[in-house]
Amino acid sequence: MRGPDAVATAAAVRNGESDARTVTEQAIARIRKLDPGLNAVVHTRFDAALAEVAAGLPDGPLHGVPLLVKDLGTEVEGLPATGGSRLFADAVAPRDSELVARYRRAGAVVLGTTNTPELGLNASTEPALFGPTRNPWSGAHSPGGSSGGSAAAVAAGMVPVAHASDGGGSIRIPAAACGLFGLKPSRGRVSPAPRPTTLSGLVSAHHAVTTTVRDSALLLDVAAGPLPGDAYAAPQPAAPFAELARRDPGRLRIGLLTELPQGPDVHPECAGAARAAALLCERLGHEIVETTARYRPADVGRTSGVLMGADLVAQIDARLDRLGRPLADDDIEPFTRVLYEIYRALPAADVSRALRRAQEIGWEVGAAFDEVDVLLSPTLAQPTPLLGTLDTADPESIYRHASVHSAFTSVYNVTGMPAMSVPFGHDGGGLPLGVQFAAPLGGEGQLLALAAQLERAAPWGGPPTHPVTEGREKTSG
Repeated sequence: MRGPDAVATAAAVRNGESDARTVTEQAIARIRKLDPGLNAVVHTRFDAALAEVAAGLPDGPLHGVPLLVKDLGTEVEGLPATGGSRLFADAVAPRDSELVARYRRAGAVVLGTTNTPELGLNASTEPALFGPTRNPWSGAHSPGGSSGGSAAAVAAGMVPVAHASDGGGSIRIPAAACGLFGLKPSRGRVSPAPRPTTLSGLVSAHHAVTTTVRDSALLLDVAAGPLPGDAYAAPQPAAPFAELARRDPGRLRIGLLTELPQGPDVHPECAGAARAAALLCERLGHEIVETTARYRPADVGRTSGVLMGADLVAQIDARLDRLGRPLADDDIEPFTRVLYEIYRALPAADVSRALRRAQEIGWEVGAAFDEVDVLLSPTLAQPTPLLGTLDTADPESIYRHASVHSAFTSVYNVTGMPAMSVPFGHDGGGLPLGVQFAAPLGGEGQLLALAAQLERAAPWGGPPTHPVTEGREKTSG
């Protein structure tokens, strides 16, 4: 069962109803009990966390809130920084990333890091290094990816919130699969420091998966804001996101999109969830208009692939230079090797072309917001897959399936626009479904206000008790 959300947890500690040590010990106990059946948490720092609580936490908005960090692109000092890859298995973070430092300054208690597919290259969390993470709703199913470890941990109730990142849907896909709220913020909203990932940073964004909208807004207030020297930054919000989430969204004109030109088939249950969400929005006073997509998923995939592929090559080559050796056969998974070989041979001019095309796609999709305030679609074109469907040992299978899972999500990475997955109903097997809303660059406040309105009108709950969440205790680090 899920406990209080982060806002309620911090309030209880602040009001003296609980204390940071008790809250931290309870979260540690939940991780030890639940994680062996889920494999969501890959490294822990329980003793260090308790020592930090004993020494006194900063008196910030997250004071006493236990939190987990995704093991990809955001580092926790002293913990392995593997990115889910055997090539990086013995890499240790020398310092906190800026985002983790901001969490700590806000009073959060960092308990460890969560599982991720190798270097974030899969829509399911099944790395060879750590093995698969299981969905708390069904142990046979994927929790999504690449933030699947974080999503499984929050959905199971180990912690109220967890860091996540999104390069093609990696916050929204696992949020949909695990029945959570997942907001991908605008490009440049959260600083990537100290990782200089300008190319992949054009499509990647850091934030969190949460059980409530207000938690997402609070964490975004903590995380948002450029670091001096950042290459780009999102427009400043009109007010704190926590305040914007409490405002009435007003009467919005919402464009409903349930199919894609030259895209994958959309499962009737996924399309039906979006249509049901549209009907609820109508009952709440919004105007719904049918619309068509102004992009082709394959075009978006090619563009995003070049930008992220170029960064993948640079990342692997830098690691090999540091190790002083060539790439070994078992360093990376077969799918990662295929991508590495493809993009290592990429002409520099192709990177420039991809950057130009990304801007063109941004203008094409942006034109839709001349007609509507928000775009609504399914988050996923197909229901949550079984574990093993997205098998990185079979690159051909990945190519066949992966684009299906990012067909509705990755366009907002290429354009930099904010987008969120909101839990909405369940498929025929009882697994949660998500619907996606997107807004123009800088429109997180509008999305949060709409999400809060939907949350009040159609509350979403946690997963049922499931044997997958039981198991032997895991030892702490």
